[in-house]
Amino acid sequence: MNFRKRLSFLHRFLALPLACCIALGGAAPAQAAQVLRNLVAVEGMRDNPLVGYGLVVGLNGSGDSTQVKFASQSVINMLKQFGVKVPDGTDAKSKNVATVMVSAVFPPGYRKGQNIDVVVSSMGDAKSLRGGALLLTPLRAADNEVYALAQGNVVVGGFSASGKSGSSVTVNTPTSGRIPSGAAIEREIATDFATKPIVRLSLRHPHFQTATNIVDSINKRFGDIATTTDATSIDVVAPANPTQRVAFMAKLEALSIDVGDDAPKVVFNSRTGTVVIADGLRVRAAAVTHGSLKVVISESTKVSQPNALAQGNTVATPQSQVSVDQGSGQMFKWPAGAKLQAIIDVINSLGASPDDIMAILQALDQAGAIEGELVVI
Repeated sequence: MNFRKRLSFLHRFLALPLACCIALGGAAPAQAAQVLRNLVAVEGMRDNPLVGYGLVVGLNGSGDSTQVKFASQSVINMLKQFGVKVPDGTDAKSKNVATVMVSAVFPPGYRKGQNIDVVVSSMGDAKSLRGGALLLTPLRAADNEVYALAQGNVVVGGFSASGKSGSSVTVNTPTSGRIPSGAAIEREIATDFATKPIVRLSLRHPHFQTATNIVDSINKRFGDIATTTDATSIDVVAPANPTQRVAFMAKLEALSIDVGDDAPKVVFNSRTGTVVIADGLRVRAAAVTHGSLKVVISESTKVSQPNALAQGNTVATPQSQVSVDQGSGQMFKWPAGAKLQAIIDVINSLGASPDDIMAILQALDQAGAIEGELVVI
């Protein structure tokens, strides 16, 4: 089917009643299907990060200290913009001001005048941004052009309190906050979504079987309009008319797709001690023993003091006690093909810690006894 015939078919399809369109598509099994919009990203319709540098004012003495030199320079530069001349060499000391970095995400397709949320984060040594207001701050993209202007009252979810003795209490993060709808779009980001004859769908998780299923489902529903050359992207011929293209994409994203099976994964986070085992993980027959070696060193100081009539000196001597506990290593065996629940039951029965679980599963993987993939983050 050539390009013109494909477009002609799409035009006829878009003119069909919605009930007829639904009847044309075969329903995929509910337990193995996902909506296409959850599997792919449309090329040309992506978020763009924005960032800016600004000042938060109105703080109750919780702003940057005088040791943050760039805070003073920023205040002086701001005052100059309003015609306030500060004598040379003057240090603008104000604990009611904090220097911050402002970040936001420019959603695809947003137009001038629309608002987006911004995140405000302290850059100096301010103790809290609670009660502060962000002054007008330009937000720039990677091309160093200004695309939005941010301003407003900062909403902070944390707080801190301290006493004169030096004791303090901190809840959450008081040096970071948000401004809902705090930035207004001033410049639009151009996109080629409506100009190219082809719409490219990029899989969020590349998979050959999933890409094949997407192509088959689209072609079964709309005709021979989808092709793929790898496991990452699918090219779809779309209507040239912008209104028809938007309607076509809405129907396309609602398609149910059978997702290809991925290798089950075990994810380790060595920084937090988190272990996540995906359902479907299998182990081959293996016997495992795991014991912990614990070394405890305790230090104390013994003071030797002569009696009152003796002519001696008081001497402090360190005392060290070292104990070694090899633990009670136990051997256990998983049967071949054991599932996730069996693995969890055995590990829980031993009272293993996350570190123990990581060590056991890594050893099983090295022995080739795990039917899955280990990922360390």
